[in-house]
This record gives sequence, structure tokens and C-alpha cells, in this order.
Amino acid sequence: MRLLTRNGMKSYDAYLFDLDGTLVDTAPDLGGALNVSLQNAGLPGVTEAQARLWIGHGAKFSLMQALDHHGLTLDSPAIDTLLDNFLNHYADHVAELSTPYAGVIDTLDILHKSDKKLAVVTNKPTRFTLPLLSALSLDGYFQSVVCGDTAALPKPAPDPILLCLQQLDVTASCSLMVGDSITDVDAAKAAQLDVACYRDGYNHGIDVVTLEPTMVFDRMNEILPVPA
Repeated sequence: MRLLTRNGMKSYDAYLFDLDGTLVDTAPDLGGALNVSLQNAGLPGVTEAQARLWIGHGAKFSLMQALDHHGLTLDSPAIDTLLDNFLNHYADHVAELSTPYAGVIDTLDILHKSDKKLAVVTNKPTRFTLPLLSALSLDGYFQSVVCGDTAALPKPAPDPILLCLQQLDVTASCSLMVGDSITDVDAAKAAQLDVACYRDGYNHGIDVVTLEPTMVFDRMNEILPVPA
């Protein structure tokens, strides 16, 4: 498959963005919350680099990966307690160290001033998504925010994207999904959207080129349409 290059980018009516690993580098706060949960239980922690590899499939997945990394097996009540502590700490520190990636603010500014419809489509629960967007002053850009607990099914099902398109009153053919992982690519393809994939997001060590998105980018402004 031939990927589009920066010079081949067209203009879309709507741009739908994944959140973690696409708009915002949330690994420092997620990794920190994971470590607090583990260490408060007397368990060894993990590095931020390790936490980055596990982000994208939910907090419980990250927790189970950390336990597996250390060769630990816990019963369900102990895991539930760890998970509750993880999520509660994260809720209190959702934007302490998290920052938008380079080029994100400039790109959102340009799209917003061009009267494009902008949205967030994330598997992150509403409990964390809305406070994060607000704390980073990103909430004003988006006309729709679809979270992991908004639609009937999360990505990679097409449901969140289709719901977002309905809310924005746009068609799939005139919209671009912007993400960082197989979850975003599969959801976009299922909803019949073009999809741009961030090369250095939370892609679990997978070369995103192999996912066959419409485009792979290294900096957010590469998704901007090139003037004719």
C-alpha cells in the first residue's frame, strides 16, 4: 500500500483525534499512578519506558502487564484493590506531568480557524478525559468528545467514530481519524474513514506503517492540508 505524504494530504471537513499517544503524552501520569499503586502495596514499580509500552488497552491491562513483568500472580480481590488505587490516584493527578505533543496546539489552532469540525474519540473514560482536556486548555477546540464509556462499544469497533460523525453531522468520506495504534486504524477502517497514524505514539512497539493507515506522520502539523 502506498501511504500518502505531506504533499498529498487533502482537506477534510472534520478531524477526529485519539487522545493518549496522539494529542497528549499521558505516559508520565499514567506510569506514575501505576507505580504508586504497586509501591503502596509493597510491590516493585516499573519505569516510564515500560509503562509506555502498555498504555492503550486500559488501566487493568497496564496493571496486569506490570505484574507479569515481575512474575507476580495475585488473586482477584488484590488486583481489584490495586486497580482502584491506580485509578483513584490517576484521577487526582491526571494532568500533573502530561503535555500535548509538539505541533498539536498549532495544528488545532489552524484547523479551528479554518472552521473545521474537531472532535476527540478516545477509549479513555469520561472521568479522566474531560478533566485532562480542561486542565490542558484543549477542551475549547472540540465540538464532540466521545469517550470509552460513551458509545455502545469502544474502539476498535466503529461505534465511537460513527457516533461522533453523527454528532458533528459529517460524512465518513469527508472526515479523517488521527490516532497512534492498531485500535485507531481498525476503528477508522471499520467506519470507512481515512486514518493518519502518529509514528511515535503508544503503538506497543508495532511499526505503524505495517497497519496500512492512509498516512503516517511524525509531527501533528503534517496532517494539515497542503494549499493547492
